[in-house]
Amino acid sequence: MTPIRTVLKRRFLAGLVVLIPLILTVKVIAWFFTFVDGQLGFLFDKYFGYHIIGLGFLSAIVLVFCVGIISTNVIGKRMIGVIETLFLKIPVFKGIYTGLKQLANAFSPENTSSFKKFVIVEYPRPGSFAFGFLTKECTLKAEMADQETCLMAVYIPTNNLYLGEIILFRSEDVFSTDIPIEEGIKIILSGGIATPHRIVESKV
Repeated sequence: MTPIRTVLKRRFLAGLVVLIPLILTVKVIAWFFTFVDGQLGFLFDKYFGYHIIGLGFLSAIVLVFCVGIISTNVIGKRMIGVIETLFLKIPVFKGIYTGLKQLANAFSPENTSSFKKFVIVEYPRPGSFAFGFLTKECTLKAEMADQETCLMAVYIPTNNLYLGEIILFRSEDVFSTDIPIEEGIKIILSGGIATPHRIVESKV
């Protein structure tokens, strides 16, 4: 018979497996709600004289929705373009904003050109493989020789999804997969748990 201590240990670990993801999910949602609510909530605090929970959060949602409407029409795009042009003249702001905008656009549902393929590359050392997103193909031409090398830029997430490295690989060192970009993002966010048991290599 199984000792009662072993049974209790299994039950306890089973409870942890269920509770830990739930608790962490609730904490992340609560933190996000509090953070967003605080960005605009202070304006209403001054007006009403006390804090109304959720009003700042709702205002942020309405603001984002309104910006989305403006940015999808011709006049709004021109206005945003003028504002961006002015801000991009600021040296420090230009470097940070440009990088963050390109990264955000890569995950936009309307952008189908940033991430071309979900790939596997040998990184960071021989015998070790990593998932990545193929973003660009380029050609390296020797200045003094008539020789060209096809290189592929691969974005490899190193911290969740929005932080990573851009590595250039030879085309023969990039293994394309049959995994869609959306599924690839899920794999990265899940820490590899969502990786399918069988991955089929496809043409790049």
